[in-house]
Amino acid sequence: MNNPTVCVIIPYYNGSKYIERSASSVLAQTIAPNEFLVVDDGSSIEESEKLKYISEKLGFKVLRKENGGQGSARNFGVENTTSDFISFLDQDDFYLKNHIEILLSGIEKNDPHFGWVYADLAEAEADEDGNIIRWENITHHSRHPKRFISDLIGSDMHILPSASLINRVAFKSVGGFDPQFTGYEDDDLFLRMFRKGYKNYFIDQAVTVWCINNNSTSYSIKMSRSRLKYFKKLVRFFPDEPDKSRYYIKDLIFNRFNSQIIGEAFRSVCVSNTPQSKKMSQHKSELIDIANQYTKIMLNNKYLPLKIKIKIFF
Repeated sequence: MNNPTVCVIIPYYNGSKYIERSASSVLAQTIAPNEFLVVDDGSSIEESEKLKYISEKLGFKVLRKENGGQGSARNFGVENTTSDFISFLDQDDFYLKNHIEILLSGIEKNDPHFGWVYADLAEAEADEDGNIIRWENITHHSRHPKRFISDLIGSDMHILPSASLINRVAFKSVGGFDPQFTGYEDDDLFLRMFRKGYKNYFIDQAVTVWCINNNSTSYSIKMSRSRLKYFKKLVRFFPDEPDKSRYYIKDLIFNRFNSQIIGEAFRSVCVSNTPQSKKMSQHKSELIDIANQYTKIMLNNKYLPLKIKIKIFF
């Protein structure tokens, strides 16, 4: 592709507080997107009206659908665009001015298996000002680019769609985001594209500002529910294979999820004075049930040593 085209898709749900900032960051790009679409995922009437007003003021397109979650909204946006490459943006984050320019430079034009290119993120406070806390984020948590299946299963990938440029062909080949997830849908998408034979490339430079918001899905019971669904999906698709000495569940999945799932259940019972702890304690029964479902699956794994099974409870 000599002149690749790019679309930007923002899923929107009752996010009028931040949408003008995120949309403005798309419109201020050094290389403008060929298409820019905001998908209203079943917001309230009031919030939809606010979005309509902002879209008319700034001049961007809005499509509305019934609420189905962020993955569903992103898929809907892709279906209503045609550009070669797809760039997503969460409603409370924003692009740096050269986001598209930098990611376009990372496209490997001679690689027929090119799937996506992604970059680092700056981290900011979740307020209207978006004050920067640090200019590097994902490089501190994991290694990049992703070349081994163990890096995609054994820990959070730290690949954000808001800092990626995805080949439409690769995205469509795996059916887009799995709409059952309201958390881990990003990891699931990139894992499936990787398994399908699409390669990824990393640019060690921030292109997006990620605003940590304690009221987001990442810090809610929705994330806990989705974590269990993703855990079950990984267990189903990556069973232990002793003949090949591949112990996906024993060596990777257990280490990734045990402390998170058991820890959340424990903290819901032993409530601290933090707002997050108090919020999650309201879902104590459900978090304990999630932990029990997880525990049952792990205890039934015949390759998990007894000493590790005992660790599940501690």
